[in-house]
Amino acid sequence: MTVLEGKAVRLRPLSATEYPRVYGWYADPEVVAPFDRYVGESLAAFVRSVETAPDDPTSLAPRFGIERRSDRELVGAVGHYRAHPVLEYEDVWYLLGEPSARGQGIGRESVGLLVDYLFRTLAVERVGATCDEENVASYRLVEGLGFRPEGTMRSALFHHGRWHDVRTYGITRTEWADRPR
Repeated sequence: MTVLEGKAVRLRPLSATEYPRVYGWYADPEVVAPFDRYVGESLAAFVRSVETAPDDPTSLAPRFGIERRSDRELVGAVGHYRAHPVLEYEDVWYLLGEPSARGQGIGRESVGLLVDYLFRTLAVERVGATCDEENVASYRLVEGLGFRPEGTMRSALFHHGRWHDVRTYGITRTEWADRPR
C-alpha cells in the first residue's frame, strides 16, 4: 500500500467505507459542475472501477484519497491514467470534494506529490494534465507547479448541454527536476 506524505496532506488508498463519500462528490453538481461531467455510473460500478484501477493503466478512477494531515479528514482524490494508447505519458487529475479544502494549496501539494511519485515509479518522460478552459483554479494549479501550456483542444468535452474547450498542459522529467521549489 503506497502512501505519499506531504507537509499538509497525505495521499493514501481509499478505504471501502470512503467510496460512497467520494462517489457523492462525483455526483454532486456543486462539486463537479460546471467543469466536468457528473458521474454516470452506479455506486457499485464506481467501487469496481476504484478496486480494479491498480491493474488498469487507463482507469480514470481515484488512485489516492487526499487526507488533510491537520485533522485526518478525507478532502479529495487524485488519479492518473495512460491518456493515449500510443503516446507514452500519464495524465493527472484532481478533485477537492470538500469546499473547506479549496484555496489552501492542498490541491497543489497533492498533485505535486503525485507527479513526484509518477516520475519516480514510471518510465515516462512527460506528465500531462487537461483543464476545462473555464476552470481557472485548475489551470492555475498546474501552471503553479511548472506545467507548460501546450495548446487548446477546441470543443473536446461535452457536458452540461454544450461543448467545452480543453487546455492541455505538460511537464517533462527534466523540467520537473529543475523547477524552483
